[in-house]
Parts: sequence; C-alpha cells; structure tokens
Amino acid sequence: MKIRKADIILAVVIAIIGIIASVYLTLHDTDVRNGQVVVYVDSELYGKYPIDEDQEIEVKQGDHINKITIKDGNAQMTFANCHNQDCVKQGKINDMSKSIICLPHKVVVEIQSDDRKYDAVSG
Repeated sequence: MKIRKADIILAVVIAIIGIIASVYLTLHDTDVRNGQVVVYVDSELYGKYPIDEDQEIEVKQGDHINKITIKDGNAQMTFANCHNQDCVKQGKINDMSKSIICLPHKVVVEIQSDDRKYDAVSG
C-alpha cells in the first residue's frame, strides 16, 4: 500500500479541522451566561446561586466553616478554617473549566451554565 500526496493532504486537512473545532468548543463551551455557582458538600448538593448576584455563602458543618464570595461574576473561597488553606489560595473562578475544592471539609464549588449544550466532548 503506497501513501500518495492526496492522502497526506487529506490527513492534514482533517487534523486542522479537528484542532479548530477543539479550540472553538473549548473557548465557547465555558460561557456562563445565566450561570450558577454550585456548591457541593460531601458529594451532596448544598445550593445553587446566581453568578451575577453578589453575595456571600457560609457553609457550616460542625466545626468546619467555609465562606464563598460571589462578586462581579466571580466566585472565590474567601475563608476556610482548614489547616492548609489551599481552597482559599485557589483564587477566583468565573467559568466552567475550573473549580474550587476544600478537601479537608469536602466542599466543592463549581460554575454551571443553563446555556451549555454539551456535557462533554470526546474525540
């Protein structure tokens, strides 16, 4: 079986189309119009909060305290009484590609959008 010039051109064109499609879906699939900040505690839904409404959410579970601040379209863990403070150091999130996780307290903060068309894209 001999590889011809047309075969190589076809392979390159398919690869370019795949790369363009991946970049497009990555950039446009994280849009959070009508987005919500979703908080889970120990894998259970704790609450959903509009990302365009400034507010502070306090998650208390016994001695564990986490404070999530939603402001200017961003969500951030602004306080946690865990020992390592990794969740506070993660900073602000504002799209669906990132999340904030407090492992000691089993708290997960992520952003979801009602406008999202796909749950996942596989290749």
